[in-house]
Amino acid sequence: MTTIGLIGAGNIGSTVARLAVDAGYDVVLSNSRGPETLADLVADLGPRARAATREEAAAAADLAVVTVPLKAIDDLPVAPLAGKVVMDTINYYPERDGHVAALDDESTTTSELVQERLADSRVVKTFNNIFFAHLASLARPAGAEDRTTLVIAGDDDAAKQEVTAFLDAIGYDAYDNGPLAEGWRTQRDTAAYAAMYVDGDDWDHPVAADADRVRDRLAAAKRYRDM
Repeated sequence: MTTIGLIGAGNIGSTVARLAVDAGYDVVLSNSRGPETLADLVADLGPRARAATREEAAAAADLAVVTVPLKAIDDLPVAPLAGKVVMDTINYYPERDGHVAALDDESTTTSELVQERLADSRVVKTFNNIFFAHLASLARPAGAEDRTTLVIAGDDDAAKQEVTAFLDAIGYDAYDNGPLAEGWRTQRDTAAYAAMYVDGDDWDHPVAADADRVRDRLAAAKRYRDM
């Protein structure tokens, strides 16, 4: 069985881990504070989950998830992730991460920075534009009329196919947004950010977003400089 290695176990990381376990995957979780701090989460997830260091989680991963603050990308373990598909959930929040000139002037994207750090990995952007509670509740079986579509972006077609298969297994369709450079379309405050899965202001009752809704929201996304 494929093992999902998670670098970061916050709201999105723990939600992805739970969806993966429910789909029959093994998961190895890690965070910056050490495996012992994940004991309760691992116990809750059950026998398919275990905690490890970031390096150990990366080494164990057949498919990896990096879900850490942007300011922590220099701490991502490079060597054990080499050659692997890495799902990147990272967003840029200057008030938390500090200002990054290349993101402020929009000459690059967060995932391109992750790819630069993990030069020998195959990075695919996903999970960054959905609220974790909505991610937990919108999963549906294949073929369900109310199945939700998540956005992916990446420079490696084979890597995107692997991520699409994983999303399908945990209850989601995938919409290919193109290369990593197009990842800006799902960054915070764009039309394709978290509100894509909400009807108006009712955040307690997320709505399914099919491929047409996703396509329209991506097309409506604007650069910060154009807002």
